[in-house]
Amino acid sequence: MPEKKDPAEVLAEKVLDVIVSKPRRKAVPKEPETPAHCTRFSEFDIHLFREGRHYKLYEKFGAHLMTYNGEKGTYFALWAPNAEAVSVIGNFNGWRPGEYKLNPRFDHSGIWEGFFPGIGHGELYKYHIRSHHNGFEVAKADPFGYLCEEPPRTASVVWDIDYTWNDKKWLENRRENAGKSQPYSVYEMHLGSWKRVPEENNRHLTYLELAKELPAYLNELGFTHVEFMPVMEHPFYGSWGYQVTGYFAPSSRFGSPQDFMYLVNALHEEGIGVILDWVPSHFPSDEHGLVYFDGTHLYEHADPRKGFHPDWQSYIFNYGRNEVKAFLISNALFWLEKYHADGLRVDAVASMLYLDYSRKAGEWIPNEHGGRENLEAIAFIREFNDAIREAHPDTVTIAEESTAWPGVSKPTYLGGLGFDMKWMMGWMHDTLKYLEMEPIYRQYHQGQITFSIIYAFAENFMLPLSHDEVVYGKKALVRKMPGDEWQQFANLRLLYGYMYGHPGTKLLFMGGEFGQTSEWAHESSLEWHLTQYPIHAGVQKMLQKLNHLYKHEKALYERSFEAGGFEWIDLHDAANSVISFLRKGNSEEDQLIVVCNFTPVPRENYRIGLPENGIWDEIFNSDSSEFGGSDLQNGIGLEAESLTAHGRDFSISLALPPLGVIYLKLRR
Repeated sequence: MPEKKDPAEVLAEKVLDVIVSKPRRKAVPKEPETPAHCTRFSEFDIHLFREGRHYKLYEKFGAHLMTYNGEKGTYFALWAPNAEAVSVIGNFNGWRPGEYKLNPRFDHSGIWEGFFPGIGHGELYKYHIRSHHNGFEVAKADPFGYLCEEPPRTASVVWDIDYTWNDKKWLENRRENAGKSQPYSVYEMHLGSWKRVPEENNRHLTYLELAKELPAYLNELGFTHVEFMPVMEHPFYGSWGYQVTGYFAPSSRFGSPQDFMYLVNALHEEGIGVILDWVPSHFPSDEHGLVYFDGTHLYEHADPRKGFHPDWQSYIFNYGRNEVKAFLISNALFWLEKYHADGLRVDAVASMLYLDYSRKAGEWIPNEHGGRENLEAIAFIREFNDAIREAHPDTVTIAEESTAWPGVSKPTYLGGLGFDMKWMMGWMHDTLKYLEMEPIYRQYHQGQITFSIIYAFAENFMLPLSHDEVVYGKKALVRKMPGDEWQQFANLRLLYGYMYGHPGTKLLFMGGEFGQTSEWAHESSLEWHLTQYPIHAGVQKMLQKLNHLYKHEKALYERSFEAGGFEWIDLHDAANSVISFLRKGNSEEDQLIVVCNFTPVPRENYRIGLPENGIWDEIFNSDSSEFGGSDLQNGIGLEAESLTAHGRDFSISLALPPLGVIYLKLRR
């Protein structure tokens, strides 16, 4: 006689029997028969998801290859709490809805799931959703899909992201150096326009082709990191990646997920860190994306005064919804965990912080206290940074934040937002505006070039010369400069020499390293042919020299975020448009003098005060003939004199090159 089962056990089996469905390609499948252990969700997973504290949702949601009862297939899971029915459609069933049905969990989590034998690696799929609301039906790409079809096609692709990494040494060094002062010389680049192949219809390079060229190039020039403009899948190439639909998928325009992993691995093997642009501020209105996902405003706010971005015609995440918050933080951690990224640069943080960002009166809703601060977004940003700090304390987060919001790069336990660094937009705007002036007028604007030091240590700043400064009629960096060609390039070298001497980490957009003369165009390659000319090759050589000094002179990076790492020698010589200052490392022996002449007039016998007596060597001169300059140099073995200058007991007489920067170091 069969053993009598407990009634509660029988009920549990009936409930669990509806999770996994078996496919029928020629007809609607029979009712699914789902074994209990086929679901990827535990009760604890559901609890964390509802609380907004599940940060590895990519392991649960999406399409996952698996084997059950000897049959290979794919498990699907989707969050669509307002759906009436959800089915998987794809090339395996002629894209017909209703055949491969997902089943709702009985815990009211809004999760639909199912397992289908026979659906394997590389199959195209979407979710067909019929909503409870107004009979709304739509086909959506998988929010957690690991790969998307190459645009303009929009389906998700069943894919595994297993990969054998060879960057163990890099990761170990990264862990050992976590928390220590380090140089960050970042090369910002757009994957699709770095180099193109004109012989093949001007196509862009693939991830694998980039892996053959990019690491060695960056290593040769001495950059420590590369920052990729968003690699996440985006339907419109002209958005540069900032209108994301595939948050968990590197763009298939350039290859497979494993191909992108290969690129990251190759960069790490060459000693180059990888920073990814990350866009949690908004998402586009493409029908297959996140917008109006299950017939309701699931990921975005329903009220356009909070949920629609007027500048970018895109939708704003509902940061107050726990499940959305968990989606975004899981996504951030996904790129650090699965793709070994070394950091995230978070786009458009200012638009997240302010409810009235780019809005007129009446177009926004005040917070519960009547203020303009987006309290939900602030809480999300802090939780995001805390989650990364806990899971990957050896990685960094960088904020593109353009306002005076206090404490962007301060720890959350001190009331800050928790970022490691913040772009110093004020420095960038003031410096470029100053250098765009004819040199004869700079004497009247000395405060514009010295003002940045007043607030230089309020945050952990990164100095950005980014893609935003070389598009939309703003001109290439070198073409912003006044004068003839020689003066334009001298000004450019002056800009870079001043930038590397100034406190803060560094970021330069691609093409700037050799003085590209045209604005950046995302459909074209950089103007690599220019590097055959000495004046352009000279800029490359100078960047190489600056990066070498930056990495090896502790005075340039050890105290970049501390007021004690900087000291003015003279900021008041407006008549000559000259500034001079001291950079300091942790040791008293680590110090450099930086002197900038912002006019095309050579200045002989220019005296500056010294912090110490001794022999000083000129270790960098932007006017070197090697870099394309006039070669007015001071050389080495410069002996200090017992003559008072700038309130100091010792001084030295220098020859200041025209539109030039020099660095001096005390011989020990």
